[in-house]
Amino acid sequence: MHVQDSHWSSAMAAGGSGSAATADGRVDGARTTPLRVDAQRNLEHVLRAAREVFGELGYGAPMEDVARRARVGVGTVYRRFPSKDVLVRRIAEEETSRLTDQARAALGQEDEPWSALSRFLRTSVASGAGRLLPPQVLRVGVAEEQAGGGVSDHTRVPQQRTQPGAAELRLVPEEPVAGEDDTGAAALLEVVGRLVERARAAGELRPDVSVSDVLLVIATAAPSLPDPAQQAAASARLLDILLEGLRSRA
Repeated sequence: MHVQDSHWSSAMAAGGSGSAATADGRVDGARTTPLRVDAQRNLEHVLRAAREVFGELGYGAPMEDVARRARVGVGTVYRRFPSKDVLVRRIAEEETSRLTDQARAALGQEDEPWSALSRFLRTSVASGAGRLLPPQVLRVGVAEEQAGGGVSDHTRVPQQRTQPGAAELRLVPEEPVAGEDDTGAAALLEVVGRLVERARAAGELRPDVSVSDVLLVIATAAPSLPDPAQQAAASARLLDILLEGLRSRA
C-alpha cells in the first residue's frame, strides 16, 4: 500500500489556499471557457500520468515525475493544477468515486451477499483503485474494549458490530484538512458497509471483519509491478487468498 500520510499532509499543505479544481483542472474562479484541443489532450496526459506515478510511488512523488511521465513540461502541469494539493485531491477523489460506483453496482446486480462482496473486491482490485485511495479512507488503528465495557466509538465506519471482548481493526478519525471535502469518503464507507453487513448477516463473512478490513484488502491486493501481466496475475492470486481469509467457516 503506497498511500503515506506524511506525503499526503505535505501535498495538502503545499497548496496553502485550499482552492479546489474544477472539472477541467482549473481553479475555482478561473475562466470556464472550453479548453483547446491540445490543452485538453495535455490535461488527459497529465491525469493519466498522475494516476500511474502516484499509484507506483505514492502521493509523495514530485510533480516533475508526473510531467516526465506525461511528456510535458512541469510548467504545463502547474498551469492545469496550480499546486500539488489540487492534483492529489483530484486523483484521490476520482478513485474514491470509482470505488463507490463499483460497490453500488455490486449491490444492485448481485442477489447473493457473498457474490456481491467478492464481485466488488475483484472489480476494485483489477482497476488498481486501491493504490490511490486517500489516507482518511485507509487510516486504521486498533480499537480496544474500554473500561466501561464498550468498544471505542472513534470510528467512521457505520454499523460495525464486534464480538464481546474482542479488539477490532477500525478506521480512526483524523483532524480534517482545511478545505478538504469528506463527502466522497463518507459515501464509499456507507455503501461498502452495506455490502459487509449483508454478507455478515448471511453468515458468509467472518463476524470480526469490518469495512476497514475490506478496504485494506483492496489496497493490499493491488501491488505495483513493472509488468502488467505479472501485476494482474499477482493481484488475482493474492485476492483469492485474502477472500478465503474473509469467508466464514461456520
